[in-house]
Amino acid sequence: MRPRRPTRQVTVGDERTGRVRIGGGLPDAAGAETAPAPVSVQTMTAGYTHDVDRCVAEVNRLAAAGADIVRVAVPERKDTQALPEVLAQTRVPIVADVHFHYKRALEAVEAGVHKIRLNPGNISDREQVNAVIDACKARGIPIRVGVNEGSIIERKDKKRRAEELGSFFADRRQGHLLALMIAKLEEYLDIFREREFHDIVISAKLMDAASVIDVYREISHRFDHPLHLGVTHAGPRETGAVRSIAALGALLADGIGDTLRISYANDPVFEVEDGLELLYSLSLRDRRGVDLIACPTCGRIQVDLFTLVQDVRRVLADEITVPMKVAVMGCVVNGPGEAEGADVAVFAGDRRGIIYVQGERVANVPEGEILDRLLAECRSFQARVERGEASLGEKKVEIVPPDPIGELGSGFEKIASGGVAAPASVTVGRT
Repeated sequence: MRPRRPTRQVTVGDERTGRVRIGGGLPDAAGAETAPAPVSVQTMTAGYTHDVDRCVAEVNRLAAAGADIVRVAVPERKDTQALPEVLAQTRVPIVADVHFHYKRALEAVEAGVHKIRLNPGNISDREQVNAVIDACKARGIPIRVGVNEGSIIERKDKKRRAEELGSFFADRRQGHLLALMIAKLEEYLDIFREREFHDIVISAKLMDAASVIDVYREISHRFDHPLHLGVTHAGPRETGAVRSIAALGALLADGIGDTLRISYANDPVFEVEDGLELLYSLSLRDRRGVDLIACPTCGRIQVDLFTLVQDVRRVLADEITVPMKVAVMGCVVNGPGEAEGADVAVFAGDRRGIIYVQGERVANVPEGEILDRLLAECRSFQARVERGEASLGEKKVEIVPPDPIGELGSGFEKIASGGVAAPASVTVGRT
């Protein structure tokens, strides 16, 4: 992990919502040093902003999932007219997403929104941009300048589009697009500099993960503004997670990126959950709630591990807020080592579960009782942590692996059949 790239710091929000800082490390306008803020997680509502009740419910649900900032679309006047009601009923900074009409930005600013997102590919008239900059400057509202590959190329004039593409081809994959995006950003940001407006966040999203890495690395060398990371058109969660994490994880490990959105064609709550998990995994955010680890698929599991893991995850996500480490292991091979590193752990043997709390064995229960007992121990441990009677990450005793009970060797078919069979020539026991 490389140190975070220093940037100008931008603040989003107010006293009512709380202020979220983005970037940092460079002196502010008054010359005072700013420390880099934690990388923040953003998402966007899926419903219409003018449908106030549903919009408010969705924003609040995303905030409860852990979103630091939520963006809403304002394509029509009725959407900006709804913003005051939405803002009054939510407690998270709201960004107005403006694409085609600069007046929507002016209306959103007047409504009290906390940030504006502009797309240089769609609003390029200098006087219109100037009007938005002046309005935001007067209210102290930052602007994200976001370019996407889908909007950066001239689409109305095919001849002009061909000329643009031909002049920017390079050896790198999609090099013409990268050059176009950077050139458009430079051109657009000149307008902001001329008006001495510096509360800017930059993004440059493509659908190709490798190209996203390339363009953000280049942008990070050229501009000192904080960067909003994302992969556009990432797809469904099943494939979009890999595409997004491949790009964003590489950039964050390089010290690049100050706020992010993982984009899915799915419930945006998943975007928040996976964005936070990425930051937790890279130690860029302090974990909230359970750090759940479990065995990978193998032929040694002796309980229905896959169902157990999902049940544990579902219940603990709703009940546990302290960042305890919980291990759910399917056999005695890796179980002891994982249990030693976990606050609460279970590992299985022949339809039973041996449960440890900070390295101390507390129970040996039948498979049918594993879930309830494990959850009870997690709840009890959290209560002791909250009372100051226990500390996370401590270990009381060394774990000695028990002898396996029964023969190892199972899998989906054996679990489904209710039996745990092994080849006749394989026996496991005390040596």
